[in-house]
Amino acid sequence: MKFKGLHIRKARARVTPDHDYLKYWRVVRFWVKATYGIGTPELDMLLFLYSEQVFNKSKFEEFNELMSWDEKRFRMLLRDDWIHVWRKRKGNETTLYELTYKSKRMINSVYKKLNGEEIPESTNPLFKHDASYMEKVFRNFIKGLNKIIKQQRHLSQK
Repeated sequence: MKFKGLHIRKARARVTPDHDYLKYWRVVRFWVKATYGIGTPELDMLLFLYSEQVFNKSKFEEFNELMSWDEKRFRMLLRDDWIHVWRKRKGNETTLYELTYKSKRMINSVYKKLNGEEIPESTNPLFKHDASYMEKVFRNFIKGLNKIIKQQRHLSQK
């Protein structure tokens, strides 16, 4: 309807999304990179391989083609103990790899943070005294986020 140049909007209820896991993905990713010293492409690769159980180098390369080119990525993940040999090559059987305990623990922690677990402050490299400007920006956001998480937990316990 129009009344003298005005538009009247129908009242609409706001719908809260069922899933918003990725709302704080940027913060969690920054925390992972600072805590574990791993880049975004390597994190993406480990997230892809997480559900693969064991994999061969062909499976690795299948997903690696989607990323920025880095011929050293596989060797770096192997060297830095993010992946390890599960079965060595034997005859016609190819070498198989799996994520290490370190990788699985890190990814499990990522999922917990995305599901609303607090991001630790005491052991967090973003909270060191010589943090960069961006680390301080993320640190302040994490403090606020943790405060909200604590309040929500407190309210749900009542």
